[in-house]
This record gives sequence, structure tokens and C-alpha cells, in this order.
Amino acid sequence: MIIERTPDEIIFRFPKNISLDDLQDLTDLFEYKELTRKTKVAQKDVDDLVKTIKKGRWERTKQQLDK
Repeated sequence: MIIERTPDEIIFRFPKNISLDDLQDLTDLFEYKELTRKTKVAQKDVDDLVKTIKKGRWERTKQQLDK
């Protein structure tokens, strides 16, 4: 992997055999970091949101399994 900084951008170079799924994960991480860079949220609020999402997902999954 090579990281190159130009006056206008930063360029990441990967070998052509790298997994596209891994690249997508990396892209998602960078996008997340950019979107949350200026966000001021308490960790407890994040934890509560994750808990709510997981509970909702489990409820939907449980309903599908009961069918």
C-alpha cells in the first residue's frame, strides 16, 4: 500500500488483488469519520441508540421466525 499526498488530494494505492469488500469497509470508515468529525455526542447517547436499534432488529427478526 502506498499513500501519496499531493497539493490537492491524498491518494491511496492498493494492490489489485485487494478485496473489494475490504475497500468498501475502508471507504465506509472514512465516510463515517468525515460525517462525525464535528459532531459532539456523548458516548452514552451513542450506546443508547445502538441498544434501541439492536432491540428493534431483534423484534423484527423474532416476528419473522414466528411466522
